[in-house]
Amino acid sequence: MRIRVTVAAVSGALALSALAVPGAHAAGSADHRADVAKVREAARAASGKTPFTGSTGSDGDPYLLDLTFSNVKVNSGKPIVVGTTHRVSVPVTYNVRHAASVDVTADDFLMDVEIYRGAYGDESDNFLFGDDAPVYTETSSTAATCKGTIDIDPQDQLLNEDAGTWKAIGFALALNGVDMSDPDADWSKVGYAQQDALATTKLQRFSRLTVNASPEPVKKGKTITVTGLLSRANWDTGKYAGYTVQPVGLQFRKKSSSTYTSTLKTVKSDSKGNLKTTTTATVDGYFRYNFAGTSTTPAVKATGDYVDVQ
Repeated sequence: MRIRVTVAAVSGALALSALAVPGAHAAGSADHRADVAKVREAARAASGKTPFTGSTGSDGDPYLLDLTFSNVKVNSGKPIVVGTTHRVSVPVTYNVRHAASVDVTADDFLMDVEIYRGAYGDESDNFLFGDDAPVYTETSSTAATCKGTIDIDPQDQLLNEDAGTWKAIGFALALNGVDMSDPDADWSKVGYAQQDALATTKLQRFSRLTVNASPEPVKKGKTITVTGLLSRANWDTGKYAGYTVQPVGLQFRKKSSSTYTSTLKTVKSDSKGNLKTTTTATVDGYFRYNFAGTSTTPAVKATGDYVDVQ
């Protein structure tokens, strides 16, 4: 596991001076998103400038906070699937260990885990985190379990290029009573920790799949035409669009059965996401299309369409 801890030096106009985080550790804080954004921007601005090499501050620089993250799980290890309009909230859980001198319950202590895409510190990165502060439960004087969320609004926060693998990063900020708005503040009393490569998660574009088998009814031995449409969320336009040139399996189950057979044939979606194939009518039953999914789009099965064979 790689741990990177950076923060801007006072001589470089410490970006954290914009922070004011009273009560930031409390769940439901209305200012949590703003607080996290400020800490993130400060860390990004400082990337590579002032790495901590000791446990105490010097020359007015914040010190390395003795705190580490472990056992980070985003959405319980499952992909995060997002459509075009509805906000999505998924759980984030993790453990922290810290020195006995670190008070994670202090009013001016802020800690969170967020996810990001790209190379950390790159201005083109996208970051996602929770609307509310995580809840900390102390398990000892040097350990705590934490529960937070990642809250996503696809209309404001996502583009199609964001689908794929994201990485988790954690940070903690202990102001220790320092007034960040004071131009004479003693920055050496402020502690900051940041830990990268905590976990990965997949962000996927919600998928839809339809099927229609015709004619209905049909005589035994005649041809059945099965059509459908494979589509997925387009975060650039806020609409759904066909997922093109994707393999989709055609499956069948008898009227008397609750189980679909193995794939009868595989069909590729066309340039608009449409599906079309034919099969021979044998017995009454249901046809459906089954898409196995990709790294950017989840698996989906169409609701079966019944055909009466006479």
